[in-house]
Amino acid sequence: MTSENQRLQDCRDGTAWKHWGPYLSERQWGTVREDYSDNGDAWNYLTHDQSRSRAYRWGEDGLGGISDANNLLCFALALWNGNDPILKERLFGLNNSEGNHGEDVKEYYFYLDSTPTHSYMKYLYKYPHTEFPYADLLETNRSRSRDELEYELLDTGIFDDDRYFDVFVEYAKASADDILIQIKICNRGAEAASLHLLPTLWFRNTWSWQDGGSKPILQKYEGTGYSVVHAYHTNPLFKEKLGDYYLYCDQVVPLLFTENETNNERLFGTDNDSPYVKDAIHHYVVHGQTEAVNPAAMGTKVAPHYQVTVEAGGTQTVRLRLAATHPNQMGNPFDAFDQVLIDRQQEANEFYAALTPAAVKADHDRANVMRQALAGMLWSKQYFYYDVDKWLEEHNVNPYMRPDQRQHVRNSDWHHMYNDDVISMPDKWEYPWFAAWDLAFHMIPLSIVDPDFAKRQLELMLQEDYMHPNGQMPAYEWNFGDVNPPVHAWATWEIYTRDREQNKGVGDVNFLKYAFSKLLINFTWWVNRKDTIGNNVFEGGFLGLDNIGVFDRSAPLPTGGILEQADGTAWMVFFSQRMLQIAVELAIHDPLYEDLASKFFEHTLWIAGAMDRIGENCDELWDEEDGFFYDLLRLPNGDCQRLKVRSMVGLLPLMAIAVFPSHVFEKLPKFKERAQSFLMRHPELTANIHLPTTPGVNGRLMLAIMNEQKLRRVLSRMLDEAEFLSDYGIRALSRHHHDHPFIFHHAGQEFRVDYLPGDSNTGMFGGNSNWRGPIWMPVNFLLLRALIYLYGYYGDAFTIEYPTGSGQQKTLFDVWQAVSDRITQIFLKDELGRRPIYRSAEKFQTDPYWQDLILFYEYFHGDNGAGIGASHQTGWTGCIARIIQTTGFVTKEMIAQTAAPEDTLHY
Repeated sequence: MTSENQRLQDCRDGTAWKHWGPYLSERQWGTVREDYSDNGDAWNYLTHDQSRSRAYRWGEDGLGGISDANNLLCFALALWNGNDPILKERLFGLNNSEGNHGEDVKEYYFYLDSTPTHSYMKYLYKYPHTEFPYADLLETNRSRSRDELEYELLDTGIFDDDRYFDVFVEYAKASADDILIQIKICNRGAEAASLHLLPTLWFRNTWSWQDGGSKPILQKYEGTGYSVVHAYHTNPLFKEKLGDYYLYCDQVVPLLFTENETNNERLFGTDNDSPYVKDAIHHYVVHGQTEAVNPAAMGTKVAPHYQVTVEAGGTQTVRLRLAATHPNQMGNPFDAFDQVLIDRQQEANEFYAALTPAAVKADHDRANVMRQALAGMLWSKQYFYYDVDKWLEEHNVNPYMRPDQRQHVRNSDWHHMYNDDVISMPDKWEYPWFAAWDLAFHMIPLSIVDPDFAKRQLELMLQEDYMHPNGQMPAYEWNFGDVNPPVHAWATWEIYTRDREQNKGVGDVNFLKYAFSKLLINFTWWVNRKDTIGNNVFEGGFLGLDNIGVFDRSAPLPTGGILEQADGTAWMVFFSQRMLQIAVELAIHDPLYEDLASKFFEHTLWIAGAMDRIGENCDELWDEEDGFFYDLLRLPNGDCQRLKVRSMVGLLPLMAIAVFPSHVFEKLPKFKERAQSFLMRHPELTANIHLPTTPGVNGRLMLAIMNEQKLRRVLSRMLDEAEFLSDYGIRALSRHHHDHPFIFHHAGQEFRVDYLPGDSNTGMFGGNSNWRGPIWMPVNFLLLRALIYLYGYYGDAFTIEYPTGSGQQKTLFDVWQAVSDRITQIFLKDELGRRPIYRSAEKFQTDPYWQDLILFYEYFHGDNGAGIGASHQTGWTGCIARIIQTTGFVTKEMIAQTAAPEDTLHY
């Protein structure tokens, strides 16, 4: 057992190793929680310019920072290069109305390393010597059209001639409440350069709000040979009292104190409650206003003020220590500092070495991508506080109002929701709020490093404070009531089977029972709310696939009627199959679940059978002529029409596969008898799907939407390089629509879908949302899963032309490996040493200080693999770590020898 694994075990036994971590958001401004506008314009109500002066209501943000698990005491970097108009305390980016492709961070920062207990973490921020081009970034992006590329920080030329600092921050825990902080400032330029470094400690403002409790204290501690700040917080309103902490500096430096209070005078022209306000340190350093900080050396925000000059190519190091240990007991806080840091670095290396397959370790570049992906997942944990009932009350909305009186305020029917937890975020700048379906994907790579955290996160989304009383899972902060794909049951099954494999066949049945009990409620919500005419074909709405369709699927149809969705229905088969697998597993341990296994077997058949009804004409999602699934538009007059857009909508039925070990149904005779009876009574449901009646490899049984004939037809399109198969994975939209756009006319209006390999040119959903052509990691991950499961059933007897038209026949294992390699090569250096993800960004391609730094973008260009969208959305793109790990050790022989495919996929 590695030292980090031992710490994870200590966490199970109650040690608070995770009490401190990277839980600080990177953007609290411009979020729904902080929006108190009259029109719901969250992006512009509290702006980046206001953020340095305005105390937040619901959270905090910072640069490369950490906090305790309740976000009470926060620590982060602040920097000033002597030229910027503002202190660099947080990351800059454009909001949705400013960027030509929506909101986007305009900084370069990288999560280089982290262990799951955050015993060791490393972060890099690149800070220019010259004035940061705030206005240029804003004005140039605002002037560009949607058909033009985004204007990025590198494009401004500010990093030319290497006139910048690499600021590295490392955190190493001596104990659960004792954190060593090392900051290295490397000057990459050809001339010496100076920098103001202000490592900042502050309390989240809890005291200014109604019932906020007492005010904490930061004050200078006298009597040592170095600068020390004493932090004290005992607010009884919080579930944990923070108590005493001390920030030790490695030398005597000025300590700049102020209050984390809004500068009302600057923002609103009204009097301040105190002369010392949130932006006082900015005014002191940038404008030389010495009176801005508190000479009494106390407050709720403080920054030691280091001024360093770094020679060309040189490095300066600053060390701090944040600990609960009193100076009288601490001794010299920096005596063993270097050794502890070395130990934690080595322990992190040992931890990752143990979970990285030998084939991956042998390829340094591949191992580096895998480790940085996991580091990004761990750094993207964030404390999220949102008492929706309190927030609605502050917006003059109460649950007793008529719906029409409160509908203009977001989330007005989510009064029950109370979030006060550390949660895995898609991205702590662009998406600094949880999204339930994103989170389910996050848990796949996170389970590699911390299966306990993965289980707790999945449980969190099912708790009463999150799930709506009607059974709906919350989508995301912008609109909790929107509809995301139902992937939670799948993630639950994936985490359970991994845990079972790691524990020699013993799974966490209690975790499975809890999740299943809540997922039953969610499944019922779907059946009751999203099947309008009761025919087992679903209209999920948004379903995460933004601009992929003809219409905005979250809005009423311009034609009237309803849109029956091939992907919505496939998601429900997928959901029902996972519930069936869970019920079967639980029934083996407890016979009471056998009836529920029968229930979900029948549900799966009802929904899967509805996708291709016998004897129907237009009234089905399967198009026999094209050999593909399409959405079906049902008009008010009773007519119906397939919307023949070849998109991910028609590929997702591939994922609806369940493979069972040969022996499992023999253990459940009651279930087996009922299943056989149901099949005999309903031949109309079973004619066009694959039933678990014909044994495959190792006697395995498979239940799937597609029989072999349909499977071959859909795969032939998916694996066609002229359609879905890119050099970098599976496109969301067929390239066929480049020359053959889908056009639909109604009431004199044209609705059109063209193939767009990059950013969207439509504002249908706002922001930079775009499923219209690029490569997305989550659905690619599910399609890869389908290929390996299909191989687990069919084995080598099933081959398919790959790529379509090549004349080369491949097994599905070979196709799985080949498509996995295409996706992975997005991030890897090619034979010329260039990464497709960075396209023509020469700094990333050739500079030794940039070329091994990996960004995990939101999605990728469908033709050249370049990263697009949110640049730090490690989120579900972090699934690349699982792809790299799995392809690094899984073999055909392993799959053939196990009872079920999932038993092979966990390293």
